[in-house]
Amino acid sequence: MSEPAIIPSATQAAIKLAMKEAMKSRDKERLATIRLMQAEFKRIEVDERIVLDEARVMTVLDKMIKQRRDSYKQFADAGRDDLATQEASEIAVIQEYLPAQLSDEELETLIDAAIAAADGSGMQAMGVVMGQLKPQLQGRADMGAVSQKVKARLVG
Repeated sequence: MSEPAIIPSATQAAIKLAMKEAMKSRDKERLATIRLMQAEFKRIEVDERIVLDEARVMTVLDKMIKQRRDSYKQFADAGRDDLATQEASEIAVIQEYLPAQLSDEELETLIDAAIAAADGSGMQAMGVVMGQLKPQLQGRADMGAVSQKVKARLVG
């Protein structure tokens, strides 16, 4: 009896195709970033013995963006413009594979709906509200900024 075929997520397939294109066009910076993404996917698949689904791929890419934003900020603060520029270019490549970012109005609407559905007030409702928002916003908004907005709404 044969095992079912392992089907990669659509995003992983697009990244693999982009890797081939970057190789053909000899775009070294883009290729390096794509290889970083591929390596992270492979590391998780091997460590956890799973096949990544689309939601997990988005989570991984979102985490990679967050790491690079933190690095960018640290490099910029330290005056290392060369490294900050590299991080910024990696962020740009990774963001191509994430869904479009939500506008402030769309974000505010989702936050209002989650707060109304949480049926609570004050900081006690923070966990419930963020729990509702995270699956909807994964990869589409900076969760740190969302958390600050929710906290401001619940307290103020």
